[in-house]
Amino acid sequence: MIEVVIPGFKRLHLSHLILDYNGTLAVDGELLPGVRPRLKALSGSLRIHVLTADTFGKAKEGVAGVACELSIIEQENQDRAKQAYVERLAASEVVAIGNGRNDRLMLEAAALGIAVLQAEGAAAESITAADIVTNNVLDALDLLTHPLRLIASLRA
Repeated sequence: MIEVVIPGFKRLHLSHLILDYNGTLAVDGELLPGVRPRLKALSGSLRIHVLTADTFGKAKEGVAGVACELSIIEQENQDRAKQAYVERLAASEVVAIGNGRNDRLMLEAAALGIAVLQAEGAAAESITAADIVTNNVLDALDLLTHPLRLIASLRA
């Protein structure tokens, strides 16, 4: 569990990390350099869940060796499927990271939503649904390994 009190925002008690795969953890289906060791480090504090339609068919291979639950979701209504997944886990304990339009409801439902803006860009709806936006997934994951960094951006 990761706990941090952010003045004027909320007290976070995070148990689950939900991540989009393509566009967030991977580009063109290939896991980005530096992601694997960060996920392995976070797996000691958070249960990791990767949600994807697996457009390139490489997600299983990409997360091999990482303690995570990989869920392949249907092509239709991905935004609702991701939101429902957050809600099944207890949204108040979830941090979600994504970039696509289909991530917006997940980011909004989670206790902490982080949008990433990298090679594939990020949907405007997801950026506005998120609590914080980072330049890339490595910066987003580092916010969780150093949770006091969240205070600077999110405090009132």
